[in-house]
Amino acid sequence: MAEEKATVKPGSVPRQHMPEQPAEQRVKNFSEVLLGYDEETAKREASRCLQCKHKPCENGCPAKVKIPEFIALTREGKFLAAAKKIKETNSLPAVCGRVCPQETQCEEVCVLAKRFEPVAIGKLEMFVADYERKMRVAPETLTVPKNGFSVAIVGGGPAGIACAGDLIRMGYKVTVFEALHQVGGVLVYGIPEFRLSNDTVEYEVENLKKLGVEFKTNSPVGLVVSGEELLKEYSAIFVGSGAGLPAFLGVEGENLNGVYSANEYLTRVNLMSAYRFPESDTPVIRHKRIAIFGGGNVAMDSCRTALRLGAEKVYCVYRRTEKEMPARVEEVHHAKEEGVEFRLLRAPVVITGDEKGFVNGVRTQVMELGEPDAKGRRRPVPVKDAYEDIAVDGVIVAIGNNPNPIIPKTTPMIQVNDHGNIIIDENHMTAMPGVFAGGDITRGAATVILAIGDGKEAALAIDRYLNAKND
Repeated sequence: MAEEKATVKPGSVPRQHMPEQPAEQRVKNFSEVLLGYDEETAKREASRCLQCKHKPCENGCPAKVKIPEFIALTREGKFLAAAKKIKETNSLPAVCGRVCPQETQCEEVCVLAKRFEPVAIGKLEMFVADYERKMRVAPETLTVPKNGFSVAIVGGGPAGIACAGDLIRMGYKVTVFEALHQVGGVLVYGIPEFRLSNDTVEYEVENLKKLGVEFKTNSPVGLVVSGEELLKEYSAIFVGSGAGLPAFLGVEGENLNGVYSANEYLTRVNLMSAYRFPESDTPVIRHKRIAIFGGGNVAMDSCRTALRLGAEKVYCVYRRTEKEMPARVEEVHHAKEEGVEFRLLRAPVVITGDEKGFVNGVRTQVMELGEPDAKGRRRPVPVKDAYEDIAVDGVIVAIGNNPNPIIPKTTPMIQVNDHGNIIIDENHMTAMPGVFAGGDITRGAATVILAIGDGKEAALAIDRYLNAKND
């Protein structure tokens, strides 16, 4: 295709589909489902952008990526420049291009979407980030001198990584304390390899190491060192410890053998490579028939992981209809293609077990939709005396997560709300001067891009705080 210097007539070029592994093939492996654009397809998709002057897509991005600008560079075949443009505001483009819900953020407000399909912003971001990695670009060099301040980042997930990346570029000495043995937080323990490979996350982390960010793994703050002790050594602290405490339903039978929280299940498989057992020594039970409770992205990840581990039947049990599912449409579509069976308008009430204490079934209550709840979604209401039993030998509970409680419990000056989320002011400052927070520990379980946005805002707030303190 000849290089295009301007956008094409709206609607004349359809949205370009990104190739995928066929469902019957990918369900047998943990390789990424999305295969990526080639260069010509990426330029063709980029040519669809209208280059709107008011940039609604940019306003819809929590990280404020300069979307029209990076797309214009992509259209011209300047892929490395496009990647550099994204990285002006987002340290993790390869991650965000894969897992961010673009359809409810930047793509939802794309002007083209009023009459046609929106520009595939996420897929283009993934393409240019992968292109940069493939071309083995020389690492970024810092031009700002060190300013004499040091900042401790608690948690190596997306909020912490984003905060660290911005602070190191401002001249701060930055140390990230990560409780687990690998940096990445939910990116490595929660999101499966077939959606986001650990290699992709490691590449982004290595780039930050080359900039000078120090990472201390196996270092759970609150257990090996307290917040007060850190504040004596560092000029400021950012807490991005996430929402890693699993939630349960409290139904009878949740303590049976074969019941997992999605956190434990996915962590074993994703971070500890249980899918490679016996090469890896962290096994999970390979169930034949398994039920997953929940309708979010974590539930879809759990369903699709169970299939790849050899399950013959995987049931997604969700108390509302598909329309109300919080999971991304793409993830639900992929799950259906791969063979997940959806038991909608069903709520688990009892998990049953055999005489040895192993799961052998789930009793579900049939539901119907009533009046809208506080969030506007129609509330599920039990249908009297209507139940359905499902024979399974395993259960995964994927109904959400609660904030990590360790730091608030060990640092009493940090205040939390009724849900256990750290309370912050408009500058991301906690009740403890010099201690900032963001991401899921303040919001509750949310998206990667919102956590990145929080980390970036907190970095600016830390910079303002320390400069004012030094004046």
